[in-house]
Amino acid sequence: MKIRTSMWYIHTTFFSFLQHGELRMLNLPSLHLAFSSCLIMALTIISVVDRDVLKKAIDEVTCWVGAAEEEETLILQDLSGYQVFEVQLVLRQALQNVWTQPLGDKKVMVKKVSPQHRWLLENSPYDSCRKELILLSARGFTNLFQTLVKAKKPLVGHNMLMDLMHLHDKFYKPLPESYEEFKRNIHNLFPVLIDTKTVTKSVWKKHPFPRVSNLLEIYSVLCSNLNSKDPTCPVITPASDCSRYAEKKCPHEAGYDAFLCGSVLLKSAHLLLCGYTDDAVEVDSSFSRYLTVLAEYLNKVNVIRGGVASINFSGEDAPCQRPPLLVVHVRGWSGLNERQIRQEFKALCHFDVRRLSKDQFLLLSNKFKHVRRVLRDANHPPRLGVSIYRHWRHSPSISCLLQVSGIVALWSLLAFVLGGAPCCSF
Repeated sequence: MKIRTSMWYIHTTFFSFLQHGELRMLNLPSLHLAFSSCLIMALTIISVVDRDVLKKAIDEVTCWVGAAEEEETLILQDLSGYQVFEVQLVLRQALQNVWTQPLGDKKVMVKKVSPQHRWLLENSPYDSCRKELILLSARGFTNLFQTLVKAKKPLVGHNMLMDLMHLHDKFYKPLPESYEEFKRNIHNLFPVLIDTKTVTKSVWKKHPFPRVSNLLEIYSVLCSNLNSKDPTCPVITPASDCSRYAEKKCPHEAGYDAFLCGSVLLKSAHLLLCGYTDDAVEVDSSFSRYLTVLAEYLNKVNVIRGGVASINFSGEDAPCQRPPLLVVHVRGWSGLNERQIRQEFKALCHFDVRRLSKDQFLLLSNKFKHVRRVLRDANHPPRLGVSIYRHWRHSPSISCLLQVSGIVALWSLLAFVLGGAPCCSF
């Protein structure tokens, strides 16, 4: 059995964690680990690096323990993550006259003890390798998920619909068939959601910022000279162990994306707050004031290429308004594909392109202005005609049905005419 957890990043006002990796349950005798007198198969992360570290630790302890006296200790260093548990469990099972204890995050102390002392230590409630602690560690991101659910604090993300779906499916329950049930479940888990994509779309409508396409570009614009309100915005200082984020860009790294998301939220909220005051210098930039101006965006998660701009997880969604589909007619230009069609219209705007038939392509957009722009533009290549898609006129299946119906009707008419002619008698 193999349990895989994807890399996640969750942006919250109070949390920024990362847990990723691969958990395997291996049915191998050498990995059956002892808890008290029972052998229990452990959840562990095994890789080439882990095996090398484990082998090095066993060799070092084996060479040391023979000549060591009782109560002497040995410090194993340069361990990381789950290796701290692995080394202790393997050593305790293999050697009955040693005891182990973690020292910080990357060290383990090995002590030579008597059998009586070992028995006392094994039954101590303070043992760091108790089954409950190891299983808690092996659960990984599930621990963080449950912490977020219990905290009931604002959960902040950027374009976070897919993140919410994965959280629901992998850490709560399989995704339900009902859309409304999915909304209720997410709202019960996370009562306050803030999607910075929804917030920044509103900010960009009120300020003449250049067009951006991702979180890093949004952050760069809000931190640049283009943002005249930035000097009055609260200063965000990375923690000591994340200081490299202030000097180096690390997009798609969970911690860095969390930093970008939190920064964009505060800077966007500050801009919105300044819009309600005459003098930005006198703005009370407390987080409670920010939440006040963000109230209209709460629980509204952005939808990409949807009939609505966002999903409202705490109420009714806005009425669906989808621009009409466009159909491109290709004349005398054989071998054209979707990528080439998209390239032809790239100068005007971005469309999703899908082939409809041999010489027809559909253009899909979620913005009415893009559709109007293409229909008004007179500079199309002469061999490409653009019009609004009409199902009864452009659908290949309807066209085929009409052609077949026409042929059947024609043959029926001919049969009627010929069958109804007067017969000549001789």
